[in-house]
Amino acid sequence: MSQYDVLCIGNAIVDIIARCEESFLVDNAIIKGAMNLIDADRAELLYSRMGPAIEASGGSAGNTAAGVASFGGRAAFFGKVAKDALGEIYAHDIRAQGVAFDTKPLDVPPPTARSMIFVTADGERSMNTYLGACVELGPEDVEQDKAAGAKVTYFEGYLWDPPRAKDAIRLAAKHAHAAGREVSMTLSDSFCVDRYRDEFLFLMRSGTVDIVFANESELKALYQTSSFEAGLEAIRKDCKLAAVTRSELGSVVVRGDETVVVDAIEIGELVDTTGAGDLYAAGFLFGYTTGRSLADCGKLGSLAAGLVIQQVGPRPRQSLRQAAVEAGLL
Repeated sequence: MSQYDVLCIGNAIVDIIARCEESFLVDNAIIKGAMNLIDADRAELLYSRMGPAIEASGGSAGNTAAGVASFGGRAAFFGKVAKDALGEIYAHDIRAQGVAFDTKPLDVPPPTARSMIFVTADGERSMNTYLGACVELGPEDVEQDKAAGAKVTYFEGYLWDPPRAKDAIRLAAKHAHAAGREVSMTLSDSFCVDRYRDEFLFLMRSGTVDIVFANESELKALYQTSSFEAGLEAIRKDCKLAAVTRSELGSVVVRGDETVVVDAIEIGELVDTTGAGDLYAAGFLFGYTTGRSLADCGKLGSLAAGLVIQQVGPRPRQSLRQAAVEAGLL
């Protein structure tokens, strides 16, 4: 018997979310729609210039873990925070969502990571992330029982930025595969793909990663093509299973010769795209680890993503399980 459905590994980040005008991004040299890595000084500067903000525990894989738990799945998380106020907020929030989180906090600097997220009128989010304690995640933080006991271990491509995290991922994957489990990753963003394209492809082609999540721009960046179809055919050969999201066009899931096209759900208003990909992965992996068809996995992903973009912040505020029941998916 598995102990968990999904183990998520990622950067433990407290999101500080504020609305802004397009001109604010220009004036502050922020790349729209990207995750911009910043140092402590820049973090302080941007924080001082922010308008009214909402603080919420985030981080890509942490959001996915919270989503899995909201569906009623058994989720665990590895991520590094510091022994400080933001670290306590993060730990409380993720545990309150029903996620097992036992990573030992850092009791020396740097402080807990934070990401200043600026949301423009079109719902697009531009993230400015100070990684802080995240960079201290290492092999010593890999709990073998959780890595071996989860049906799928899922990690974010952003973890390829802090060097010791790579060793942690490889160790977790080793434990998972030794126990007959599967390993999954999200490509995170196209700039991340540009930084680590060869390493990501090696993870897939070597069998370290079985399941890949990407959006259309990340897929094209990975294979350096302007053709979605060419990218899809390439990723089909490079991993066991891939799910590629396309915003309002829904998603496409490929496995071997299978191709499943999934529609996006109808939404009332696009408020904030933060967490859309994370919650798609949550719905998909919940479906996958509970034995559902690829089409139903994709529909659960679309439901979760569609709901989270109609609110501010990346963690579901309503029961995804209840929403799935009402939609006839569970």
